[in-house]
Amino acid sequence: MRRAVLLAAAVLAATATLVAGSTAFVYEPPAVPTMAPTAPAQRRHPTTPTLTRSQRDELTRALRRYLDGRTGDLSISVREASTGLSYSYGDGLRTATASIVKVDIVMALLLRAQHERRALTSSEKALAERAIKVSDNDAASALWRSVGGARGLAAANRKLGLRDTEPGPGGSWGSTTTSAADQIRLLTALTSADSPLSSASRRYVRRLMGDVAPEQAWGVSAAGTGAEVKNGWLPRERHGGAWTVNSIGIVAIAGRTFLLAALSERDPTLRDGVETLEHVCGTVAAALVRASIET
Repeated sequence: MRRAVLLAAAVLAATATLVAGSTAFVYEPPAVPTMAPTAPAQRRHPTTPTLTRSQRDELTRALRRYLDGRTGDLSISVREASTGLSYSYGDGLRTATASIVKVDIVMALLLRAQHERRALTSSEKALAERAIKVSDNDAASALWRSVGGARGLAAANRKLGLRDTEPGPGGSWGSTTTSAADQIRLLTALTSADSPLSSASRRYVRRLMGDVAPEQAWGVSAAGTGAEVKNGWLPRERHGGAWTVNSIGIVAIAGRTFLLAALSERDPTLRDGVETLEHVCGTVAAALVRASIET
């Protein structure tokens, strides 16, 4: 092959010389066989791991068996941060956020500060820390007013990619309604580089969630370690005093990072709601870990 290439080059050089020296003689070089260009190898894109149909059905049956013996309605959505491996159950449920909306409110505050090209004031930081770490309602109310109430939160949520979250009326931030899937979108805005929040803002919110009061570190925390969590709990008159109990957070399980959102309503007691959330979160997370290992 090398000799053929050299021969072709020599012939072409000779042709150029002859043509330059005389217009009366045209030399036609012999045909040189050429090789068709090799098509570039197609790049293999990594596939997103998924639960198989049988794995998904088995997990759903396990949750139904457990929940059939308990009072109330529940929705859960779980997503592995790095691979997108996910699962949801009861995704038609829309319930009041109670205090989990405080994370959303703080994120709205940070978006506003970013837009104004400024850092949070010392007063805003103090309010944000109280709202997340100890779930202080007065602090949340002050921040709610700072972000512009329902209208301000709705505007922030459009930037954050939320679809199912409806801010509460007036000053009733705890009456904001949401879905488990939307809470996963909110948590994704805390873990993704594509988030409208800066990396510093994301770290700030996650640090607050990782430092909640110990007595409030239940719910999704039971699914793994190093939890960054925010919980909400509220007895509701419209449900005859039954409890709405919610938990959202980011946890590490077997070296993997999972985003979890579990929402429930009509729980007889707060304790019943917490037990249900923790059992379901642990069950779903364990199933996703097994699936990711087997993929």
